[in-house]
Amino acid sequence: MIHQSINRCVLNNGIKLITIENQAADVIAGRIFLKKAGALWESREKAGLSHLLSAVLTKGTEKLSSVEIAEKIEFIGANLGTEAACDYFVMGIKTVTKDFLSILNLAGEILRTPSFPEEEVKLEKKLALQSIRSQLEQPFNVAYNQLREAMYPNHPYGSSILGTAETVENLTREDLQQYHQTYFRPDNITISLSGNLTHEQGLEWVNTVFSSWDNPSIPLPELHLPPINSQPSEKFIPQDTQQTIVMLGYLVDGVLSEDYPILKLINTYLGNGLSSRLFVELREKRGLAYDVSAFYPTRIDSSQFVVYIGTAPHNRAIALEGLKAEVDRLCAVELSPSEVQGAKNKLLGQYALGKQTNSELAQIYGWYENLGLGLEFDDEFQEKIKQITPQMIHETAKNNFQEFYISIVGTED
Repeated sequence: MIHQSINRCVLNNGIKLITIENQAADVIAGRIFLKKAGALWESREKAGLSHLLSAVLTKGTEKLSSVEIAEKIEFIGANLGTEAACDYFVMGIKTVTKDFLSILNLAGEILRTPSFPEEEVKLEKKLALQSIRSQLEQPFNVAYNQLREAMYPNHPYGSSILGTAETVENLTREDLQQYHQTYFRPDNITISLSGNLTHEQGLEWVNTVFSSWDNPSIPLPELHLPPINSQPSEKFIPQDTQQTIVMLGYLVDGVLSEDYPILKLINTYLGNGLSSRLFVELREKRGLAYDVSAFYPTRIDSSQFVVYIGTAPHNRAIALEGLKAEVDRLCAVELSPSEVQGAKNKLLGQYALGKQTNSELAQIYGWYENLGLGLEFDDEFQEKIKQITPQMIHETAKNNFQEFYISIVGTED
C-alpha cells in the first residue's frame, strides 16, 4: 500500500488533523486520539477508570441508546471502537468512503455527549472484574503484575489498564462524568484519517462535525508524576502450575530518549521470533523454555525492558541464570556486524509490514503526533535504526542493564 501524501493542520478549536491520502481502496479509516488521557492520567485510587470509560462510552448518548448506536454502526457496515492505553485514549472508525461522514458524525456525538447509563456502568464493571479475576489465574499475568508493581510503586504504570478489583469496585458513574468533562475537549484531540480522501475533504468533514465544539475556559490539567527510582527486588508468588514464569525487568528510558531506537533493536535481537537470541539459546539449544521472549513497551515516562521465560519448575534457577547471562552478554561483548544487521532487517521489515492498511497508517501517524514526536518520527526512527552500530548497542546495554527486578510465579521448591 502506497500513500500519496500526508498533511497536517490545526482547527480553530485546537483539534489536530492528519490526513493520509491512499486511493488504493474505497475505504477510510480514522483514529481519534486524546493526548491527556489513559492510565497515566489516573490516580492509583482510580486505576481502571480509563478502561471502564472506554467500555461505557459507546453505550449511550444524550440522544441515542446503546442499541441505537449499534444499529447505526451495523446499518452502514462500519467499525467503531474505543481503547484506553497507558499513555492515551483512542477511538477507531472505519467504513467505505460514501458512509464516512455518517460514522464520523456518530463518533462526534459519542465523544461529546455520552450519557454513561447506570446499568451499563454496572455491567461493564462486572465484566472488568471478571477479566481481572481471569488474569489472576494466568501465571504470566500474575508475574507481570508483580514485576510492574515492584518497578512502579505509586505510579500509574504500576497497575494493569484494567485496574484492580478494589479500585474498579469503587468506580462510579460520577467518576466517568468527571473524567470525561476534564479530558474530552478539542485542544486534547488528534484526528488521523487514512484512505480514499483528499486533505481538503478530510478537513471539511472534521470541521462539519467538530468545529462547533468549544474548549472549556479552564486549561487542561498538568501531569504530576512521582519519581521512578531503581530499587531492585526479587519477588515470588507460589502457584500450583506446570509452568514456572521467570521475569527480569530493567528500568529504562521511554520513547523520547536517544536510546529508544537502540533498545527497540536490542529487543528485536533478543526476543523477537524463532530466530531471536533467547529462543535459539534457551529453547532450541538448551531445552529450557516452553516460551521465551523480551518486550520493551513504548512509554512517555520511564519504560521497562523485560526478558522472560516459561520453564519447568525444576529448571527455575538455571532458567533465571540463562536469562541473565544473555542480557549480561550484551554488556560484556559487542555483537557481530552480521548479528546487528540481521536484527535491523527483521525490525525494519516488520515495521514496514505494520503500515499496510489504512487502519495501521491512521494509527501510527496519529500515535506519533499524539505522543509529541510528530509525523517526521516515522522516517527518523527508521533512519536511526539503520545507523546503529555494535558499539552503540554495547554502550546502551552497559548503561541500562545493570540493576534488575526479578519476578517469579510457580510451584515452591
